[in-house]
Amino acid sequence: MPSAPRRLLVAINPAASFGRNRAVGPAVTERLMREGYEVSVLREANFELLRREAESAFELGTDGLVVVGGDGMVSLGVNLLAGTGVPLGIVAAGTGNDLARGLGLPHDDPAVATEALVEALGREPRRIDAGLIRHGALRTWFASVVSTGFDAVVNERANRMTRPRGPSRYTLAMVRELITFRPRRYTITVDGVRREQRAMLVSVANNSSLGGGMRIVPHADLGDGLLDVFIVHPLSRARLVAVFPKVFAGRHSDHPAVEFLTAREVRIEADDIIAYADGERIGSLPIDVEIVPGALSVFV
Repeated sequence: MPSAPRRLLVAINPAASFGRNRAVGPAVTERLMREGYEVSVLREANFELLRREAESAFELGTDGLVVVGGDGMVSLGVNLLAGTGVPLGIVAAGTGNDLARGLGLPHDDPAVATEALVEALGREPRRIDAGLIRHGALRTWFASVVSTGFDAVVNERANRMTRPRGPSRYTLAMVRELITFRPRRYTITVDGVRREQRAMLVSVANNSSLGGGMRIVPHADLGDGLLDVFIVHPLSRARLVAVFPKVFAGRHSDHPAVEFLTAREVRIEADDIIAYADGERIGSLPIDVEIVPGALSVFV
């Protein structure tokens, strides 16, 4: 990559934040062009078409990819760029924006996020770790969190809901799932050490939060070369309800039902659980997860 980026791909999700931020993509493009960048805009009717268009455009060469949207768009960028050395820029305009939060980027004002991007383009990109999931023959990169428990079940329900719009949709889905959720039996292999246990939730984190700022691993470091495994042991529904407000605030680390582990490789097996990574559906367990230090460059 040249010392300063000149050619940029800008991938826009027009449905970011349920369509409330449709004007953000054109504003970002106009701002970058005023700064003298050569901008190629990628915008398609749906996510799959956009992913294919981004792959084709990337093969023609670029100095960076800017994604405009939420964590779904970040996932698109991470899976395209991890391991390539080409940097990712983020203009957070979605409902979760968890990687932007973890990077210290503006996550609640797209105009401010655009100006932060312009400034970041003048600096050396930062290298962060990325996680790699193997699910059968599929390989998927992630930057923030893999969910394989109660949080994944909540994500599955939230994705089926059309209302309410915004982060409260995740909260409502959580309340509805609490009515019937029961602990699952897991087999978890952490750096070759196998353990079998029941748990409410098992997550593998590179970043500190998911679901729009729910700080499940408040001490997570995007550049430490390690995964953080977050386990919530079996709880009654009443006690789980009591724990979750602490999780949102990152004040649950000393709870007796909570366990943290660090690892470089993790295998998770369980019945009747769909894994999610950065809010995107991966599929039924089992999955294998590993950390790849410094795999992703980001404009920050």
